[in-house]
Formats: sequence, structure tokens, C-alpha cells
Amino acid sequence: MIHTLAPSDLELLGKELDTIRQDVLDDRGARDAAYIRRLVRVQRLVELSSRAMLMGSRRRTPWLLGTAGLAVAKVLDNMEIGHNVLHGQWDWMRDPKIHSSTWEWDHVTPAAQWRRAHNDTHHRFTNIIGQDNDLGYGIMRVDEAQPWEPRYLLQPAWNLVTACIFEYGIAMFDLDLGEHLREKRRMSPEKKADVRVMLTKARRQLVKDFVVYPALSGRAWRTTLAANATANLLRNLWSHSVIMCGHFPEGVSTFEQESLDENETRGQWYLRQMLGSANISGSRALHLMTGNLSHQIEHHIFPDLPSNRYVEIAPRVRAVFDRFDLPYNARPMVKQVASAWHKVVRLSLPNGWLADTNRRNLLPQLRRLAVRPA
Repeated sequence: MIHTLAPSDLELLGKELDTIRQDVLDDRGARDAAYIRRLVRVQRLVELSSRAMLMGSRRRTPWLLGTAGLAVAKVLDNMEIGHNVLHGQWDWMRDPKIHSSTWEWDHVTPAAQWRRAHNDTHHRFTNIIGQDNDLGYGIMRVDEAQPWEPRYLLQPAWNLVTACIFEYGIAMFDLDLGEHLREKRRMSPEKKADVRVMLTKARRQLVKDFVVYPALSGRAWRTTLAANATANLLRNLWSHSVIMCGHFPEGVSTFEQESLDENETRGQWYLRQMLGSANISGSRALHLMTGNLSHQIEHHIFPDLPSNRYVEIAPRVRAVFDRFDLPYNARPMVKQVASAWHKVVRLSLPNGWLADTNRRNLLPQLRRLAVRPA
């Protein structure tokens, strides 16, 4: 269901949320700068100590501890640090070491390409089918209004594969490779240059994790290589789950391009972000490990505010939802992940297929799946 508000309510909604944003901008300062600098130091310490633990040891306990620590370090690097630094949340510090224009992360996607695709496209066209390919990366059926085709039956399996290689899926999305392949479109010289930059970054990441560090481990090179592969897999699965929870659970709205006003007001933009996002409820540790994307609603309303402030303003944002009788989608992570996967499976089938299927009509229903709709 798409909730609508009267123009006067939309204007009031915009003013209330603008006030919350301005209050944070006026208050940010030394404690926010101390937070991000401390977090960067901790992340680097965790990574270095984990890699040191893995070198030269083939014993189970050091391997488990080193692998777990490396996975945590990679998650922190990508989620709470990299994602938010590249949003420009800390640019106000004017620290060249922690700035969106200079930051590079432990990820195959070059930071500049990610900023363009994520900040300029995804956050601008949030959940608009056909424009925001971050919603299913342009390869999945994400709404009942999309015509069903037999190829969508593979959607759950493809989503699992995507989860395992998530950073490479993001890299392809950032380059619009899926769109080029579907439309059999030739790449422009500029696009080919972007692909070369991405491949260079990917090669650097692969050499670091699967050549350099294993080689430095000497006789323990096999266990170090396995640890790096495991840490990357855990980081990918975790990141994929967090992103799915933010935009894909049941109850999150999607939008048709035709239904949107080309002169979208600030209030209308806020409303779309509010209805197109979902939160994960949980502890401070969970918020940290999700990059505070457990506050996806607050993040999409205020993508440029320091991430450590989302937990503070969440009650004020939720009060705005309540005043305008809007649904605030927040559930524990297990429930949000289950809801998102349920939606993936449900939309891989024709509308109503699950509800119409029982033991007596199972065979005719299965035959129906092999028939392409007219």
C-alpha cells in the first residue's frame, strides 16, 4: 500500500524532518570526530592483530580467532567506516585522511564509482522500479506489478549466489553491466575506462588476500588463504543480509516511475525514503556492525548526517511517523532477513501461486510455471 499525504501535510512533514537534521548539524563536533577517528584506529588494530595471528600458525584456535577478527575488520571497514565516509558524513571535519574524496576501502569497487552509483543514483531514486537498480540490482522481480516470467523461478538461487559474491555484484551494479548485457548495448569509451579501473582494483584486492598474505605466512599459506576466503565470504553474506533488510522486507514500498511527480518536493522525497526503507531493531553492537544501516530509515532521510547520531534521532523520527500515521518498519534482524527471503521466493512465482496451490492441484500448478505468460 502506498500512503499519500495532503500537500499541506507534506510541507509540514518536510519542515519537521528538516528541523531534526538541522539540530544535528548544529550540534556535531568534537565527539563525532573522536568517534570516527577512534573507530578507524580500532578497525586497523583488529585487522593487523588478526592477520598476525594467522601468519605462521596452522592450529585451529588461532585460525578461528584470526578469521573471525578479519571478518569483523572487513565488515567495519565496509559498513560503519567506508559506506559512511564515502557518503560525506565526515567531510565537515576537513580531515584529508577521513574524507569522501580521498577514502579507499577494502572492496573491489573503486570508491569513486561506488559514490556515483550509490549516492547519486540509489539515494536519489530510492525504490523506483527501473531507475533504482540497487533494488534487486536489476536482475530480480521486486514487485507484484512486474510481469512474471519463468526465468524468475531461479531468483532465490541467484539471490544466494549474489550474497556469496556480494562485493562483485555491487561492482557490476556500479558499472551498469547488467543493463548493458540485457540491452546488448556496446560500451562507450568512458565505460570501458571505468571497467579497467574496476578490474585493476579487483586484481589488487585478490593479490592482497590470496597471494601476498598467504605468501607471508610461509608454511601456513594454505590456512591463511582459507581464512581470507572465509572472511570475505562472511563479509559478503553479512552485508547482503543488511542491505536486504533495509529495502526488501514485506511491507516496504516500491514506486512506479509514472506515479512520481517530476518536480518532487522535499516533503515528497522524504515520504518516499520513509516508505521505501526498513530498520533492524537490536543492540548497539548490532548497529555498529551494520554500519548503522540498522537505522536505514534515518539513513535514507538524512544520508549526510554522522552515522553515530542515527540511534539518537530515531525516536524523534519515529514520532514523526506516528503523527502522520505512517508505518515505521522495524523488526529484529532474524525476522527482517526471513521476511526479505520470503519476498524473494514469493515474487519468484506468479502472483497468488502459493495461495492457490495445494496437494490436489500441485501438478497442474507446476505445469503452469513452465508456461510463459501471454
